[in-house]
Amino acid sequence: MNKMLYGLVALFALGGGLLLFYQVAHSAPPEHALYYQQPRQVNAFELTDHKGEVFDNQDLVGKWSWVFFGYTSCPDVCPTTLQELNFVYPELKAISEDSQILLVSVDPARDSQERLAQYIAYFNPEFKALRGGHGVLFPFARNLGLMYAISGMGEEDEGDEENENYLVDHSASLVLINPDGNISAIFKPEHEIGQPPGVNGEVLVEDFARIVKLF
Repeated sequence: MNKMLYGLVALFALGGGLLLFYQVAHSAPPEHALYYQQPRQVNAFELTDHKGEVFDNQDLVGKWSWVFFGYTSCPDVCPTTLQELNFVYPELKAISEDSQILLVSVDPARDSQERLAQYIAYFNPEFKALRGGHGVLFPFARNLGLMYAISGMGEEDEGDEENENYLVDHSASLVLINPDGNISAIFKPEHEIGQPPGVNGEVLVEDFARIVKLF
């Protein structure tokens, strides 16, 4: 009887060990993203989406938000990034139905609500485009660990209306905000000679699955 009891205890212990191993193996941290074990707070902000509606911290709650800085006149990084996001969007939604893609314009002088609406719809009608003045954008960018700069303009400038051909330097990284409205991870772009920096969709999907399991 005792031998049988010891055997059952050993069997349960082995099963518990295998279960723990399975849980650890399937809750591994992301391999490529800069992952915050203690998510970073997103400070209060208020932007306007491409439909003219207010978008603030409350619109992040309950969703996994992919935030990308760009602008409609961007010649390379922005369209390639949005194309990649559109390509993997079904996989991101399969991991979490509550996923949203957010393009934040860093060119408020040229990116009107109407222009952003036309631009973002070209890639995916479910994507959202956000805009605001530099007084909101600069602190929002710093808070997210991103940056942007318009050549020859100060932080208070809204753009040069006499020069419509200027470029805006901006981060090509993606920021992932969790359903609590806090920053979970930053995905940095890959760099290849002769190609604009861009995110790797396969890496995004793989690490996103890991991050969701850890949440």
